[in-house]
Amino acid sequence: MYQYYKDMTRFEKTRIISARALQISMGAPILIKTKLKKSEDIAYSEFNKGVLPIVIIRRPPQKI
Repeated sequence: MYQYYKDMTRFEKTRIISARALQISMGAPILIKTKLKKSEDIAYSEFNKGVLPIVIIRRPPQKI
């Protein structure tokens, strides 16, 4: 059973932004209108606007 969390750790946030920056640098379409050129800046802007189709799924701790 998985649970969805809105609050992300800094590691999850970094992973999402870096994965999206890699996608953009490989030619993926940009999801927002922007004048930024660097893929890292574009990915950060997309993350802050909430338009990324990436979801973090965490497992709850297992009971022993």
